[in-house]
Amino acid sequence: MVDGPAPTLMQEERIGRQIALASITVGILLAIAKIWVGIHASSASVVSDGLEAAGDALSSCIVYAGLWLASKPPDYEHPYGHGRYETLAGLAVGAMLLIAGIAIFWHGVRHIGERTALRTYALYPLILAVIVKIALATLKFRSAHRIASTSLEADAWHDITDLLSTTVAIVAVAFTLVDPTRFGAADHIGGMVIGIIISFLSVQVVRRTVEQLLDTMPEPAKMLQIREAALSVPGSLGIEKCFARRTGLKYHVDLHLEVDPDMTVRESHNIASEVKNAVKRRLPWVADVLIHVEPHGLAEPVETAARWRWINRSRIRTAGK
Repeated sequence: MVDGPAPTLMQEERIGRQIALASITVGILLAIAKIWVGIHASSASVVSDGLEAAGDALSSCIVYAGLWLASKPPDYEHPYGHGRYETLAGLAVGAMLLIAGIAIFWHGVRHIGERTALRTYALYPLILAVIVKIALATLKFRSAHRIASTSLEADAWHDITDLLSTTVAIVAVAFTLVDPTRFGAADHIGGMVIGIIISFLSVQVVRRTVEQLLDTMPEPAKMLQIREAALSVPGSLGIEKCFARRTGLKYHVDLHLEVDPDMTVRESHNIASEVKNAVKRRLPWVADVLIHVEPHGLAEPVETAARWRWINRSRIRTAGK
């Protein structure tokens, strides 16, 4: 459950941009510290983790830009708004994660046979990074859930990869410091593990953003909420079809509403307007509702009616389980 009143679209975008800006600043400072210490301490794991932190800062820049572009209001050429910029930002972050993961893994493979003498202070920026990244990831996940931001969630997962990679780097450096002779390759193996973790999580991020670009229907629970809100309006006799697709932070709904076939056009229009307002009022994650009025109880083409009713009833049954 989300605490407090639901934020408006402008508030959501402002929250996302503020968090992304803070993440950029922190990411740059951590990246500089890790890379500098890693080079001077001769640690491949720390340098790899620093490069991943630099990528984290860059991804936050992309998220910031995506949220800023998504905040532009709808216009003549973009009547559904500019929310897809936010989705594209999430996709870009996922792609960057994948490239970074492969590059870091390959670097570890190439240098697996090298043995280096590490310095103890290689651990210092890593320990600091763990504390900072736990706080940042927690803040981003909470905010991403509150404003339903894919790019901010992707950036939070980027922080998780940074946290996991930093933990692996700490273990690798610690093993090397304890016994350089036996665990001389631990530093490079740690870099390879970091690369695998980053690559795996990047695939999850890309999958979620691609689902939005393909206009994947929301989960059955959300579809059921839309139907319940629409049917709560007096005069709304049934829902013949119901679709929804996500554009940025919000959903756009297409609804085929059944009303009394003996109503006048004005009366059915008034009911449709009330349904639209009811859905948007009760469900703050809905940006707009396009309603097509259908006569209730009249015969429909069997193939079309059966097909869509089966789909929507299946979703409702799934939501009730």
